[in-house]
Amino acid sequence: MGAMNPSKMPKAKTKKRRDNTDFTEFAKGGGVKLSVGRGEKLPVSQGAGLTAKGRAKYNRETGSNLKAPQPQGGPRKKSFCARMSGMPGPMKDEKGNPTRKAASLKRWNCK
Repeated sequence: MGAMNPSKMPKAKTKKRRDNTDFTEFAKGGGVKLSVGRGEKLPVSQGAGLTAKGRAKYNRETGSNLKAPQPQGGPRKKSFCARMSGMPGPMKDEKGNPTRKAASLKRWNCK
């Protein structure tokens, strides 16, 4: 059997947001801009992560449904800890301070 003709191959589906725009603009790095100064995310010293204001802005601009952290337990905590623990990157920066990754794992009480 020969190779399939590329013109006859099915085209990949483009993921759509709830407002029917595609994700390509976010994939190119043009996503939602969040700032510590505007109170949309926490600094590393306070555990990193998004504030309620930051989650609301992200949800509004992307059509997502982000929820608050679940550090006390439950299926979302288990899933977050498993995913985030496996992310590449150091737990401390070159100055010895914890990175945002380390701070978020600590805030979620991941072991």
